[in-house]
Amino acid sequence: MTHGQTHRLCTAPMMDWSDRHCRYFFRQLAPGAIVYTEMITSGALLHGDVPRHLDFNRAEHPVALQLGGSEPVDLARSAKLGESWGYDEINLNCGCPSERVQRGAFGACLMAEPELVADCVKAIQDAVSIPVTVKHRLGIDAIEDYGFVHKFIETLASAGCRTFIVHARNAILKGLSPKDNRQIPPLKYDYVYRLKTDFPECTIVINGGITDADQAMEALQRVDGVMLGRAAYHDPYVLAELDCAISGDEQAIDRHEVATRMWRYATREVEAGTPLRAVTRHILGLYHGQPRARKWRQMLSDANQLARDDADLILRARQMVSDDAHAAMASTPVT
Repeated sequence: MTHGQTHRLCTAPMMDWSDRHCRYFFRQLAPGAIVYTEMITSGALLHGDVPRHLDFNRAEHPVALQLGGSEPVDLARSAKLGESWGYDEINLNCGCPSERVQRGAFGACLMAEPELVADCVKAIQDAVSIPVTVKHRLGIDAIEDYGFVHKFIETLASAGCRTFIVHARNAILKGLSPKDNRQIPPLKYDYVYRLKTDFPECTIVINGGITDADQAMEALQRVDGVMLGRAAYHDPYVLAELDCAISGDEQAIDRHEVATRMWRYATREVEAGTPLRAVTRHILGLYHGQPRARKWRQMLSDANQLARDDADLILRARQMVSDDAHAAMASTPVT
């Protein structure tokens, strides 16, 4: 993985969302993206069910493992596990603002301790041969000074970190929910652009508030990469459009083709014992903004249908959307 190129498009680590089924879906839409796992704490990895946390489909490559923690030794051991499992990158979470994460002394509160983060990064780098990256915010609470994030990156760059994924907001550690922390603190893209100017040798990826391909392509004029999270989850086809724009391909993959691929995937997963719902919950937004999108969502959310664990439900939903599209075209008068 070469810095500055493969990070052009990334999908965000999203708790309870970016599991292996979601990442497989994102991969069908964006062949050139790096997909990120949910944050997995070093404690959960070292003392929990490792296969449940780390198993993924080979089609997901390149796939990055995001770790949460603040103990260099534990993070190094966890990273070593991730590398042995086949992950392409280890990412350290220094951006999550939730109180549960703060009690564990990691996430966004680590930005106040750049030397500790540098020790963590160094320990991980010594343990693995794959790239080690950091995802962080611009500041915490009322700290609005650009110098705060500049010092944070400067300290980590001195420790050997070369790729920074920057959520272009502060993290408010008290009084705001994680959801509010993604919306209320103002976006400061100019800070992220300034970081790229000040650290030209580093790969700077911008995250936060980017909702469409045009906006992302504009940002890519100033930084090395963009990361999309909730916007891509609710309107996944933006990933296909952006991947197409970045690669220079003439046409993005067809939605119906993606649906067909997910039917094949779901068929294999159901046969292996995965509930159909675990797959379909991630693909509800595939036809966002298209005719019959609501019907697609309704069919794939129907509890009675899902209880049968029949992956052909995806085919039937796709056919319903396809038939309606053809009917609409047939009824359009020729001018």
